[in-house]
Amino acid sequence: MDEISTGSMLLLLLFLILCSAFFSSSETGMMALNRYRLKHLAKQGHKGAKRASKLLERPDRLLGLILIGNNFVNILLTSLATALAISLLSDDSLAVALTPVILTPIVLIFAEVAPKTLAALNPEKLAFTSSIILKPLLVLMYPLVWLVNWISNIVVRMLGADPNKMDGDSLSQEELRTVVHEAGGMIPKRHQQMLLSILDLEKVTVEDIMIPRTELIGIDLEDDWQDIVEQLANTQHTRIPVFEGDINNIQGIVHARNALHLLAKGRFTRDTLMQQMRDAYFVPEGTPLHTQLLNFQRKKRRNGLVVDEYGDIQGMVTLEDILEEIVGEFTTDTASLDKGVHPQEDGSFVVDGGISIRELNRLLSLTFPEDGPKTLSGLITEYLEEIPEQGTSMRLAGYPVEVMQTKDNTVKKARVLPELFDEAKAKQFLDNR
Repeated sequence: MDEISTGSMLLLLLFLILCSAFFSSSETGMMALNRYRLKHLAKQGHKGAKRASKLLERPDRLLGLILIGNNFVNILLTSLATALAISLLSDDSLAVALTPVILTPIVLIFAEVAPKTLAALNPEKLAFTSSIILKPLLVLMYPLVWLVNWISNIVVRMLGADPNKMDGDSLSQEELRTVVHEAGGMIPKRHQQMLLSILDLEKVTVEDIMIPRTELIGIDLEDDWQDIVEQLANTQHTRIPVFEGDINNIQGIVHARNALHLLAKGRFTRDTLMQQMRDAYFVPEGTPLHTQLLNFQRKKRRNGLVVDEYGDIQGMVTLEDILEEIVGEFTTDTASLDKGVHPQEDGSFVVDGGISIRELNRLLSLTFPEDGPKTLSGLITEYLEEIPEQGTSMRLAGYPVEVMQTKDNTVKKARVLPELFDEAKAKQFLDNR
């Protein structure tokens, strides 16, 4: 073989290696594209994103095209390299033996590993560029691609899989949670927490955040009228339930502003109060927060009375409580900020028994179980299986707890240590109470 033909073959070998690298990098680049970013760019009118998105609508055809091209190039590359080796060496057997030894590392490095690594690091740049060639190439080779896919799909079906059933791009809730966590600096930490809180709304029910019945503040029409006037004049609440004798005998909800307006004009009577009331809105217990948020929006309400299966009122849930689950506390009312948790000098906390387990865990970073009783009082009572006496000590979820006050068959106050102590220290703490 003369010098010119040998040089031509070397140039052709180099071209084939570049073609192999193109197909290898195209495969990795296309498959490594972020599908959500790709959809966003395509909607923004990015031409490369549109081409890549169109090709990825049928990934089986795209892979078929790339693999056909890559295998064809590699086979041609091997044949040409063997022919070149035979022409350069007098021993044909030696040429055939040396060709794979020399060609394999060259193809592996320059046509596989290096281009695929580069494509994995810069998938968009390589995928969008390669789509310029892949799109017309798919049209040109469509009959062969279709035939290869048809045969391979038969094999896939024989193995018990459905080639037409491809996993969509939809994300589960836990996968979306991971995406938010992995967003890093792209989403501010505060916004990440808000997004995660929105995802948690489905897991939390109205009982977890409601104001329990024992802490509801309302107007009892059987009270002395002067006491009702004083209660309205000093109330810190905007919407107040009105009942007669018992909270279950609810008459309606009155807006404090309207009642105070009547009071200022000297026209505050039982009849005018009843006229200003709005019918109470009832919420079944067990309602998830995301559902209740939509119900508040649809019914144009800001609060609702939570009722059990017998229709008895269990507490009140407000729109503000749900929003605080998403954005955190935003009230400036000192009474609301108290939350019934009082720090002590010894590192413990005196906690109101009616506080919700969810709120207590959030305030003190504790891990009391939230899938059972909703209040600390209920959790203690369930654990002891009786109404505890003052001074009773125990360990709940590993935390030392002491009952400080009981009243009306409930725990009114308890002392909680927010740290998990070892057995000896916990025993010493409980023995000293």
